[in-house]
Amino acid sequence: MSTVIVQPARGRFSNDEIRIDGRDKVSGHLQYTADIKRPNMLWAAYATSPYAHAKIVRIDSTAAKAVPGVRAVLTAADIGQRMWGRNLFDWPVLAWDRVRLIGDRIAAVAAETREAAEEAARLVEVEFEELPAVLDPLAALAPGAPLIHPDRSSYYHAAFAGKTPPELPHLNVQGISRAVKGEPDLGPIFSSAQRVFEHHFHTPRMHAGYIEPHATLVWIDDDGTVHVQTPNKAPYNLQRNLARTLQIPAERIVVEPSAIGGDFGGKGLTIDECPCYYLAKATGRPVRYVQRYSEELNNVATRHSARMTLRTAVDANGKFLAHDSKIVYDGGAFGGGKPGPLTVPGQNGYAAVPYHVPNVHIESMSVYTNTIPGAHVRAPNDVQVFFAWESHVDMIAGALGIDPLELRLRNVIREGQTTLTNDAVKQPMGVAVLETLRAESRYGSARPAGRARGISLVCRHTGGGKTQLKIRLEADGTIHVLTGNVEQGGGQLTVAHRVVVSALAVKPERVTVRRGSTSEALQDPGTGGSRVTHIVGGAAQAGADALRAELEKRSGMVIRDDRFVAAGGRSEAFETVARGLCAAGPIEVTGAYDGTHDAHHEGDFCFSAYSIEVEVDRETGCVQITDVVVVIDVGEIVNPVGHQGQIDGGFIFGVGSSMMEELLLDENGKVTTLSLGEYKLPTIKDIPPFRSVLITENAGQGPHGTKAAGELTNTGVAPAIANAVYNAVGVRLTELPMTAERVYAKLKGAPA
Repeated sequence: MSTVIVQPARGRFSNDEIRIDGRDKVSGHLQYTADIKRPNMLWAAYATSPYAHAKIVRIDSTAAKAVPGVRAVLTAADIGQRMWGRNLFDWPVLAWDRVRLIGDRIAAVAAETREAAEEAARLVEVEFEELPAVLDPLAALAPGAPLIHPDRSSYYHAAFAGKTPPELPHLNVQGISRAVKGEPDLGPIFSSAQRVFEHHFHTPRMHAGYIEPHATLVWIDDDGTVHVQTPNKAPYNLQRNLARTLQIPAERIVVEPSAIGGDFGGKGLTIDECPCYYLAKATGRPVRYVQRYSEELNNVATRHSARMTLRTAVDANGKFLAHDSKIVYDGGAFGGGKPGPLTVPGQNGYAAVPYHVPNVHIESMSVYTNTIPGAHVRAPNDVQVFFAWESHVDMIAGALGIDPLELRLRNVIREGQTTLTNDAVKQPMGVAVLETLRAESRYGSARPAGRARGISLVCRHTGGGKTQLKIRLEADGTIHVLTGNVEQGGGQLTVAHRVVVSALAVKPERVTVRRGSTSEALQDPGTGGSRVTHIVGGAAQAGADALRAELEKRSGMVIRDDRFVAAGGRSEAFETVARGLCAAGPIEVTGAYDGTHDAHHEGDFCFSAYSIEVEVDRETGCVQITDVVVVIDVGEIVNPVGHQGQIDGGFIFGVGSSMMEELLLDENGKVTTLSLGEYKLPTIKDIPPFRSVLITENAGQGPHGTKAAGELTNTGVAPAIANAVYNAVGVRLTELPMTAERVYAKLKGAPA
């Protein structure tokens, strides 16, 4: 893998990189939740449903309670009808009237050993009355379809507390989002257009692919304070939601720091804290639960499967006149995993489409089925939407006889234009990215038979929000940064460290950064949404600037190269001056940053374009990626190694979702890919030659002009591959993953 920087970096962050958590990780000293033990700790296990949909007639836990070492067996009759969620509270902590997917939890067990807990869970007797299961979202919307949540209208929805929620067209709908831009009636535009194109696409459910399974440890102090250790990347949101479900004050719940062994979007939701709390409360002892990977793949929230219909009207020159989209997401058995107020993944997902279309109608709908719940995975709906949109654009270009790159240039967003959902774009870089791709990828050069390139253009908004952190100078000259933000592998704490070091002009080893618990750190919205460098970096910059100003004011000197320098040029060691300044105690400041977006916000959008070359074997359908160039509009780079890791990792992540990853269900709703042996993830052998070209000239709104990187480079991979396959052998894949079997079936004329 190699990198080309089109414009030189500004050099502010050129000092050697120190990964804050690197030494502990590579030495094996870092403890993850499953590694943590507490005295007198019990193990948890669950009795679960073998049916996708059934009424619970009777539960008998007599035999389970008799297992040696068992200390508690709880059902909904013991804890009450408790519902869990992030916004929509529709997920029973323990099922009471019915089960809604295979693996739905009915009873929770605490025992001295994991083996005893699991044996007792198997001995819980449940009598079921099986109900018709609905495994397809389109079937769930049909008139007379079985209702998965008959009481849906009574559920608490945090975003609409005290308000009237949007009207739902069916009780099997979790949420709906509609967007209209331009003309309210698109009929006349479609009728008079030169051409109208309609295409259909399908993407499957996918697991986030992290290696560390979910784990939870809960204990309760004598004063009733509840402590939660869990790999949840949004601890303050977790604290708030636990307070609602458990019906205890949020200040009595402390979410403790815990290392996260990979996230990729999948650890904004965890579901074991509530049952472990009730077991800890019943036994008076700490309770730990560690998922097995078969459980992870069977019932932990995944990327939504989607069915998408795209319809676009164009003029004789290929300019987009109007667009209509309908997306049906498979939301699974529960909608509680989605953080957005409208309970669809990423709201509508179309704000990031990088084209100007003056007239747009979009409808996105998330639908209940008796399957794995859908939630957020890296770029929650961009993988689905961009596969469809960028394939759609190439299909239009082919039908019109226009070069695909040229068609994109004719329609890409330019200064003063807005996205499909009418969002303003600050300094759109789509044209620069496409022209750079043309030059860097040798676009248009001839290739051997069976080999071709495909391109894609995507963009993503830099996330917003507000956060605070504390920065404290000690008398020994050390500077401590305390944040509530979570390090989930992307280098968040390292970003904060480098921003503070740069702003204070001190040596890196002088500054430490630590994540605190919810009882000591300040509020933070959590890691995700491509917002951390923007808002945590902004808070770190603000706090470091404030501390530097205070120190220079008190000392009458300026800080330069890790020393205090007087007006005449005399300098003193940083430690010497710090000792005097902190004689009465440490000096602490708060760094605050509010990057909340509103309707009038002109947002940072990072643009990215892929050129991917493939070779297709007509005899087997095997697709081999032979060369990749990606051009990215990145702004300033705080953490070069970590930044490149996000780019490289995003591409690899995109290869998996494009060509191999799919959670498969049988006809009864049971997941059949229950290990990483069946659920394929890309490895180093799957990675082709890869070159990234970085455009740094357009400064973003983060510290010193940073933008986002974490959710940008995985989304353009699938459509570029699909377009390349078509260019190589003339078959169009409209469904993911693009396996050899599907390509072969298309080549042989059979339905894929």
